[in-house]
Amino acid sequence: MRERVRRHRWFLAVLGLGAVLRLLAMLGYRPALWFPDSYTYIVTVFRPRPDLVRPAGYSMFLKLLEPLHAFGAVTVAQHLLGLATGVLIYRTARRAPRWAATLAAVPVLLDAYQIELEHLLVSDTLFMFLVATAVMLATTARPATVAGIGLLLAAATLTRTVGQPLIVLLAAWFVLRGRIRLAGVLVAVALVPLLAYGAWFYATYQRVGLIGANGVFLYARTMSFADCAEMDPPPDLRELCDARPPDQRPPSQEYIWAQDSPLVRRPGITFTKETDDLAGRFAMLAITKQPLDYAGSVLSELARTFRWDRPVYPDAEIYGYYQFPDERPGPPGRYPAQVGAEYAKLYEQGAIGTEIVEPYAGWLRAYQSVARLPGTLLLAVLLVPPVAAIARRRAGDRPGNGLTTPPPWLAPWSVAVVLLITPAAAAEFDYRYVLPAVPVACLAAALAIGPAERRRREQGRERERSGRGRDERGRPGRGERVWR
Repeated sequence: MRERVRRHRWFLAVLGLGAVLRLLAMLGYRPALWFPDSYTYIVTVFRPRPDLVRPAGYSMFLKLLEPLHAFGAVTVAQHLLGLATGVLIYRTARRAPRWAATLAAVPVLLDAYQIELEHLLVSDTLFMFLVATAVMLATTARPATVAGIGLLLAAATLTRTVGQPLIVLLAAWFVLRGRIRLAGVLVAVALVPLLAYGAWFYATYQRVGLIGANGVFLYARTMSFADCAEMDPPPDLRELCDARPPDQRPPSQEYIWAQDSPLVRRPGITFTKETDDLAGRFAMLAITKQPLDYAGSVLSELARTFRWDRPVYPDAEIYGYYQFPDERPGPPGRYPAQVGAEYAKLYEQGAIGTEIVEPYAGWLRAYQSVARLPGTLLLAVLLVPPVAAIARRRAGDRPGNGLTTPPPWLAPWSVAVVLLITPAAAAEFDYRYVLPAVPVACLAAALAIGPAERRRREQGRERERSGRGRDERGRPGRGERVWR
């Protein structure tokens, strides 16, 4: 045990510091921090039915912890998931040098915004853990784990629908490795819970799908560029037009929630089947009529991910939820959140809210002002694998067996890229959507470094051996025998 601790001492130090920071969050902000989505998840715990906007996976997670009647237990569980994700990344990056594996785990363990996200009652930490575990198992490519990968990806999809393309992505990973049968098993296993949930959704709303807001969110996304003069929509779609020039329009999310949105002004709730279908038709028309504008809009949203600074976006209210507050947050304002707050009191079996306790909260706020992964560094991390692959190809490095099997970094790298692009393409950029992609991006970078580092070590050993020479009989010299 002493030898293991010595070998992994740097990672254990980072892990210990991450645990201390999470303890400070528990002491400084009791028992949890709230987000507008939190109340919707709580309602589903007590009124089990599919939500039109968010799948019920996180609500099921909350339901498992309900017997404890403590939101503090939820945040403890989420902080443990954050620590476990760091361990998974370090363990999976064992092919790389220990320094690279340790660095790969640093962002998820020490980023202040990651710790704050774990303290929020939202689905992203659970989603991140499920995805990281699935990717870890996929990199081993063991047949016995394929069913588990399918179940993990199904659970991730039922936690956040952005997990859907990951099922296809990791199935393609097995196909590239020549494991076509395993790819089929993965997809089949993943479809079972998804079809079951889809049947529940259909029985509730008589609609096909996992949620009922895809058209609405895509409509909001296209409103950053949609020009009805260029689109020439049919009469039934014209009511969704916005006469303001695109550069004078609010952020995309305002078209979903703001009272002056063309969608919100329609009769009934925003997410009826009629409204969602109408919004989806408008969005597809905008994309097909203005494909270059759509591509430019997606790239513009994606570029926010890689900025060095962290400007306020999409508005001060949402941005503020990702900061450790210095004042006690007020009660929810919107009616659905007020309903959820009443159910939250049943969950807690008492009053809810956030108690800010100094000096722990102040220490965390000071830490958050300096400790984060800037977007520009995330971009550098994403560039490491392709750059390393190009460098190896130029150096003439080929697999020893002559086969063109995909490198181990390709699976986590592809997952990270999809997790970053999908929200920008289908909804909008949000800071909390970036964090679940960071661990797998760092894992990909570490796995890409591994082969080059091993090759460098082997070359160094060969030079060392050749330098020690042989004796007059052609036998290894004393120094070479000692080296071996």
